Amino acid sequence: MRPTTILLSCGIAAGVLVPALILADGATRPGYSLWHHGASQLGTGQRGWLQTVNFVIGGLLLIAFAAGLRRVLCRAPQPGRAVVWGPILLAAVGFALAVAGIVPTDPALGYPPGRPEVITAAGRVHGLAGLALFAALAAAPFTLARPLRGSSRGWMAYSRWSGALVIAFALAAGIAFRLDEQGVLRPAPAGLLEHAALLVGFAWIIAVGLRLRSPNTVGEV
Repeated sequence: MRPTTILLSCGIAAGVLVPALILADGATRPGYSLWHHGASQLGTGQRGWLQTVNFVIGGLLLIAFAAGLRRVLCRAPQPGRAVVWGPILLAAVGFALAVAGIVPTDPALGYPPGRPEVITAAGRVHGLAGLALFAALAAAPFTLARPLRGSSRGWMAYSRWSGALVIAFALAAGIAFRLDEQGVLRPAPAGLLEHAALLVGFAWIIAVGLRLRSPNTVGEV
């Protein structure tokens, strides 16, 4: 396999691995609710090491994917600013994901069970990493919607809708989390909304990887 193809395959692997392991672990973790709890909380409590590994490996795969994307865009006839910002945004997603894995979040919404809900410096760093992750994951589809459209009329719409949905689901998850913390709505679907944002974003990454692995598409970029 060519180096560029390997790098692009890293994005596909990350797009499958990260959400699949989150959902599988969340569905079988005692005391954890996919409806209620965020993905980051799987990095704490029982089997917390599993998501630490998942986030770090997924982050490294996405950084490699960003390098492959840059290789493809540099060959485009008129790459524009996307040759810079597209790879930067996807590398930012990978870096933020790795940081979120290395620095665990604080206990929240009753998980892990029996742990006091306190705010720590590590929790703040994790929160900033999560904010950067969702911001970059939402911006990347808008940035690459036009450069990767090729001859497909539907690609731009799909890419932009993906970015918009990541924003909508992530913001809704944050609101639901606050409502739950304040006792206004319990149990709020903060986890469900955050998982939805991740699924949409990583599905788009898989689509980009598959699209760029096609020789015909690469030639059209």
